[in-house]
Amino acid sequence: MAGKKQFDVATALDAAMVQFWRAGYADTSVDDLSRATGLNRSSIYSSLGDKDTLFLRCLERYTTRYGDRYDAALSRAADRPLEAVRAFFDITLERIADPGLPDGCLVAQTVMATPVLSANVAERAREAIGFQHARLRAALQAGSLPDDVAESFAGHLAAVNQSLAVMSRAGASAEQLRAVVDVALDALAQTLGMRATAGRSSAGVQGRRR
Repeated sequence: MAGKKQFDVATALDAAMVQFWRAGYADTSVDDLSRATGLNRSSIYSSLGDKDTLFLRCLERYTTRYGDRYDAALSRAADRPLEAVRAFFDITLERIADPGLPDGCLVAQTVMATPVLSANVAERAREAIGFQHARLRAALQAGSLPDDVAESFAGHLAAVNQSLAVMSRAGASAEQLRAVVDVALDALAQTLGMRATAGRSSAGVQGRRR
């Protein structure tokens, strides 16, 4: 049919996303994107946009895909906060272990390349980091941690999650990455345990006063 695109946009965006993910924004040229997607330069510009526009579409695709999975994992936080955060990290570790995907994290490596990014791309990458912090904070608040404690732990857990991506690019093994996660989870478990013990003690005192 005349005028019908002869390629699947979703497939092309996935191919471009992997190219940016593997090589980074600065080291990916339009020719690289052409080879990755199988599209010529004119088709890329007319159908997917210029390099900045295409990268932003890929970054949005990446953050939505993994953001939805993170949100699903953290949805159980009100009843089982520790299990929810463990499931959150499992998503990252499974992504890192997938041989079909590049190492690291597209968001993390984009933020680290801020000096060579356009202002628009850099701002969008920083927003993506902020969204991760916000979803962790909301989950920990739902798990009955006070706002200040939830804020501190959210910052810590978000930093740990990003460090996994950097460590994986540096060659850390799955066992080493899991050990990093376990330390973070142990700290959270201790805090949750202390809060639960304090809550039971308070309830006991109130009961005796009645």
